[in-house]
Amino acid sequence: MTTAVLLAAGAGTRLRSAAESKPLCVVGGKPLIDHAIERMATAGIRRVIVTTGYRAEAIEAHLAARDWPVTVETALTADWRQPNGVSALAAAPLLAGEATLLAMCDHLVDPALYARMADAGAGDGLNLGIDRRLGHPWVDPDDVTFVATEGDRIIAIGKGMAPHDCYDTGVFAVGVPFFAALETLAEPSITDAVRLLAAGGGAGVVDCSDIDWIDVDDPKALAAAETWLAGS
Repeated sequence: MTTAVLLAAGAGTRLRSAAESKPLCVVGGKPLIDHAIERMATAGIRRVIVTTGYRAEAIEAHLAARDWPVTVETALTADWRQPNGVSALAAAPLLAGEATLLAMCDHLVDPALYARMADAGAGDGLNLGIDRRLGHPWVDPDDVTFVATEGDRIIAIGKGMAPHDCYDTGVFAVGVPFFAALETLAEPSITDAVRLLAAGGGAGVVDCSDIDWIDVDDPKALAAAETWLAGS
């Protein structure tokens, strides 16, 4: 798997005090979107499709001004106010049926996580990188998506969900069935598409509990990310 879809369409209101555009929020001396693309390149990804929406012109101008180590393309989301599945669907025509990594621009992760998910592939529909370190200080329990598993299969997923046995890291390997599931939804969200695939046994997990990642979604998480990068 050498292609990735990077979702960068949302407004990022919880991080607005640090940056008008979350993908362009500087962490450790560079914007979040730069960290994601460069780390994907380190993991062996050769093509990144960035889906834009809120402040699309600023993000696209930033991308155009850089000489990236991978091929970078953009896909404009029809309405960034809609659930994140709409953003994922914006990239589908550029994939032409190819399986892909799917990741969130505001998730700062070790490149090893991207590499592990690319190696795992999409399986019967999708695989999700999960973290079983419940209670990790970097994870916001009010914002993280919880996952319940049975073996290597997802049986339930959602925010504020109990019981659960792991966290969603925000990094997926997805294939055609995932996009087909999104297409059936009136308000396409990634979580709802995962639920549809999970009902048929097509949503797997890959344990990434040994790899660090952080969802940089608010000032507290931004400070934790700065500390992490400074230490590494």
